[in-house]
This record gives sequence, C-alpha cells and structure tokens, in this order.
Amino acid sequence: MKFVVGIGGVTNSGKTTLTDSLRKALPNCCVIHQDDFFKPQDQIAVGEDGFKQWDALASLDMEAMLGTVQAWLSSPQKFARSHGVRVQPGAPDVHILLLEGFLLYSFRPLLDLYSRRYFLRVPYEECKWRRSTRSYPVPDPPGLFDGHVWPMYQKYKREMEANGVEVVQLDGTQPRDVLFLQVLGDIQNSLLNQESSPRMASPGQAASHCVATSPLGTSLKRV
Repeated sequence: MKFVVGIGGVTNSGKTTLTDSLRKALPNCCVIHQDDFFKPQDQIAVGEDGFKQWDALASLDMEAMLGTVQAWLSSPQKFARSHGVRVQPGAPDVHILLLEGFLLYSFRPLLDLYSRRYFLRVPYEECKWRRSTRSYPVPDPPGLFDGHVWPMYQKYKREMEANGVEVVQLDGTQPRDVLFLQVLGDIQNSLLNQESSPRMASPGQAASHCVATSPLGTSLKRV
C-alpha cells in the first residue's frame, strides 16, 4: 500500500517540525521537502512588489519535484534504500511518503497524488513574529514579509479555495505534541480505513482514497 501525505501551509507554521515527528513515528516513511526544489537565486525574478519572488510557484522547479514523487511511486522500497531509509521487514506492507512545503496544493499535477492533505494556519501577527526569529541562507530584506510573503500566501490560499482543493485544516498555534498526536492518529485511521477497502486505487489512479473521520473532528473539508 502506498500512502502520500501533504503537510502544507503558511511559512513558519510548524510544517517541518510536524513532518520530522511523523517521519520518526511512521513505518517505511520517506520525506520530500519542497524547499529542496528552489531554483538558483539568479533565476528568481523580481516582481512588481519590488522583491525577488521567493514565495511564488515560479521560484520552484515543480517538474523536478513531481519527478521525485513519481520515482517514489514507481518503487518505494528502492527510493527508501537510496535515501537511507531502512525498510522495516516486520511492518505491514505499507509505504508512506510525506511531502512538506508551502505551495504543495498550487501545482495541479500533484493534487491527485495525495492520499491526505493537511494545511497549517497561523495568524498574521504570530506568523510575522516567527518569521523574524528565523535565519535563512538568503536573509529577508526589510519589508519582505508585509510586501511579499504574506500577500503571496493569501493569494495562493484564495486560489486553493477557488479551486475547491480539500484539506484538513490545522491550527499551527497548538503545542507541537498536540498537533503531532492529532495528525498521527488521523493518518493511522486513514490507513486502517484504506486497508479495509482493498479495491481502492493507488495514488495517481482515478479512484479516490477513502477518508476516515479523524481525531481532528472532521474529515477532508474545503478551506
């Protein structure tokens, strides 16, 4: 069984921390980070807002990311071994891929590959404060958050809503351990539900994965 999980949402909402905790807890689990697919700095255009467009989809090589996901789908065991992930011989025949990033649900070719999509939200003031405490390889210039980062987040979130992309919404201000246990339980419920539906398609096929009611108090819903 192949199970693809998206951990998306606004910048500095806890995506990477949650993903790392899930990776350690789930069997046969690989991770792909969207940030690993940024184009070189000299290929990032300057937009009308006066800033390099780091938070735009065009700043990412999404075709390369899609190819990496397809490599996992073609052979999860081979992908795991090549990325140093030990396949657990005693675990059920389930292989999990976690995709983590801030624009996971804005690239249409990836949308149908997810078995479960999560979206972390953080209020503006909290998000801005968290961003100010982070260090990046390319430091944020003055005014970047208000002039580019937050407006682009709102833009892509509106597009996601308009396109009817279904996600499980998460409150990124909750304690890390609370979020982790909620999402872990939800994934485990979904896996159990999928195992009880043997005729369901694999990611990327026409049929959708079955969705279990989760400890989050909801099944997949529109944002």
